[in-house]
Amino acid sequence: MNEKIFFWNVRLFTKYKAARYILRFVYKLLPLVMLVAYPVLLVHVYFTDLQSLPKLVLVPMHVFLGVTLLRVIIDEQRPYERFDTPSVFGKTTKGKSFPSRHTASAFIIAMAFMYVDFWWGMLAMLIALLIELSRIMAGAHYIHDVLAGMAISIVAGWIFMFLL
Repeated sequence: MNEKIFFWNVRLFTKYKAARYILRFVYKLLPLVMLVAYPVLLVHVYFTDLQSLPKLVLVPMHVFLGVTLLRVIIDEQRPYERFDTPSVFGKTTKGKSFPSRHTASAFIIAMAFMYVDFWWGMLAMLIALLIELSRIMAGAHYIHDVLAGMAISIVAGWIFMFLL
């Protein structure tokens, strides 16, 4: 995301209340949906396929911890820091932009859903994609931040849930 696109985003969501409301809904509520859906999935798996439970707990846990460690090591500035302007929702966190932890978490949870049921997994992937887009549109992350979070989760999910 370059400076011109960032400022365009901020102006768009500052000027149009309806657009800001929709973005806030996606930005705030959909991560909570994933946060609630994941334990529900684990309870379901506990009663239907107990053997898969460790995989569905350990793989997302390791992705979350790995992405958190990468963020601390890389410590990339966020767009609003780099361009010295407020983000759409007034986020003030410094650094730790790469990779996006919200995106990585959403996609690894979607991979867990995919492991259990293809169609629920597809719905979770759609929600993860909306979360990913909301992080860019709100100015909290660069495009490469969210793409890296998505890639880490899909690759780790594919390897450790489906191949091994």
